[in-house]
Amino acid sequence: MRLAKYLAAAGVASRRKAEQIIREGRVTVNGERALLPQTGVSAGDEILVDGIPVRSPEHYYYLLLDKPIGFVSTVSDPHGRPTVLDLVKDIPARIYPVGRLDADTSGVLLLTNDGGLAYRLTHPRFHVEKEYRAWVKGFPSAETLQQLSRGVEVEGRKTAPAQVRAVRKGNGCTLLDNVLTEGRKRQVKQMCAAVGHPVLKLRRIRFAFLTARGLRAGAYRHLSRSEVKKLYHLVKMGSNSSV
Repeated sequence: MRLAKYLAAAGVASRRKAEQIIREGRVTVNGERALLPQTGVSAGDEILVDGIPVRSPEHYYYLLLDKPIGFVSTVSDPHGRPTVLDLVKDIPARIYPVGRLDADTSGVLLLTNDGGLAYRLTHPRFHVEKEYRAWVKGFPSAETLQQLSRGVEVEGRKTAPAQVRAVRKGNGCTLLDNVLTEGRKRQVKQMCAAVGHPVLKLRRIRFAFLTARGLRAGAYRHLSRSEVKKLYHLVKMGSNSSV
């Protein structure tokens, strides 16, 4: 395992901060100063930060949370708002969200301390599907739905092709089903706003093959071993022996 990833998994700091700590010369591996974040280490190595031994990360955690509205998908919030980590305080490891959902968006959110998997799941190269249900203002025409599916201009760049269809209509608004393979910030909201139908309410109902079925808002469950292996296969990673 890379040294920076090892320190993050052990709860020392975030991956980025761990890389900084290493470059500052504060880490030794088996008595030798390590200055490269990509230095390979294992659980049997003696690793010290500022002369203090680092505990071996016991194992990886993979959680599926039904995020409620009102929680931000960050590790901390400068404005004092509740974060998704407040909902998983009983997990004895430093975990973090895989991608983000806005505070006013609910639904499926993965959390893990497996940085390699998290990186690939959010990288557009692997085309991991995310499915959203959005109530939008007004009644988009068939032509507008085709436009959303083909891609629309957002912040100077066209969105990737998506699957967009109307589920039902009523009370001056339409429920749209949106399947995306990109993970751009506020993408569904920006796409719908670009065609004149702003989002009124948004929920992510699926991430890859995972749904929040059976979970109440604010609750989470651990992914099964087979689910984790399926995610690894999805992003073309080798099987993780610690799963």
